[in-house]
Amino acid sequence: MATSFHTGAVLYAKNPMLVKAFYERVLSLNVEHVEDDHVVLESPTFQLVILKVPEHIASSIEIENPPKRRTETPIKLAFEVPSISAARAVAHLHGGELFPPEREWTFQGYRVCDGLDPEGNIVQFRQP
Repeated sequence: MATSFHTGAVLYAKNPMLVKAFYERVLSLNVEHVEDDHVVLESPTFQLVILKVPEHIASSIEIENPPKRRTETPIKLAFEVPSISAARAVAHLHGGELFPPEREWTFQGYRVCDGLDPEGNIVQFRQP
């Protein structure tokens, strides 16, 4: 089943369903497809594919609660949200976090705040 999208990202996760719930709720993405090894979330202009990390790799990954920040990756996803404070509340309910308001800043006309998804991936949220 081919779909059309403008831009997208692929994210590997030890627990795709937990990560799906976080991005689905915080970003209001639609669940387009779910299999045992992947999930496809979409908006009219963006597609996020969450792939399950192969078991031989997943067994060496420890996800702490709350998640420990993964700093060894050169990529940070960034998403526009209507409200950083609302995103902060929803993220918390779904295993992630946005950093506190005192860590927000302004960049290119946006209010910006980093946070973590449930597996510790650093994610940036931008409010117009």
